[in-house]
Amino acid sequence: MPFRESRVPSPSFICSSFVLFLGLFPVCMLSAVVTLDSIEIYKTHEWLKSKPTVYFHCKGENETELPDVKEVNVSYVFKGEESWQPLTELTSKKCKRCGFYEKDTIKADDVFDEWEICASDFADGDGKYRRTKVKEFDATFLCTQCLHLVAGPNAAATGTHSSKDKELHLAVVIFISVLVSIVLLLGIFAAYKHWQKRKRQQDQARFLKLFEDGDELEDELGLGP
Repeated sequence: MPFRESRVPSPSFICSSFVLFLGLFPVCMLSAVVTLDSIEIYKTHEWLKSKPTVYFHCKGENETELPDVKEVNVSYVFKGEESWQPLTELTSKKCKRCGFYEKDTIKADDVFDEWEICASDFADGDGKYRRTKVKEFDATFLCTQCLHLVAGPNAAATGTHSSKDKELHLAVVIFISVLVSIVLLLGIFAAYKHWQKRKRQQDQARFLKLFEDGDELEDELGLGP
């Protein structure tokens, strides 16, 4: 049976992939989380239930239920640290179709409101965005990171961010970059050691095969004992 060489990635291939990943890494960082700062609902749509089940949902994402929102005309204020937070993530160039809904036991879920939510909605200095629907609800969202997305390279000129925020953001980026680099380097080292081990096994297999071929030749020529 012919010996097949295993296709183990070479160190040069792994290094190239590592460099490519680092080149794409900053792009993956361009997103910001959105949390619910406050909400007040003015009506419920489900007649059979005394307590409504209100949730937030963006197209293509999971539903985020608001377990505390159970009464009408009550203002609920949140810290952004609740177990169900954040609501979603935004990028600088992509809006999302989102809305508030109420679970319905018989028909399709009821809609408080649906709209396009974008990072530019949080362009104010406090990073807040208010959405109001007459006779339905009044909600305020918070996304401080959206200020970085909207400001872009002109943040320093416009004075949107303080120097302390910039230093913190830079420190986080550097820390994550170093952490990812260490993990990838360890992966490259482990893959290289595995490649060396497989290469030694292949060399040993070839060496043993040479002996087996020699023994067969001696048997054919009648040179064996």
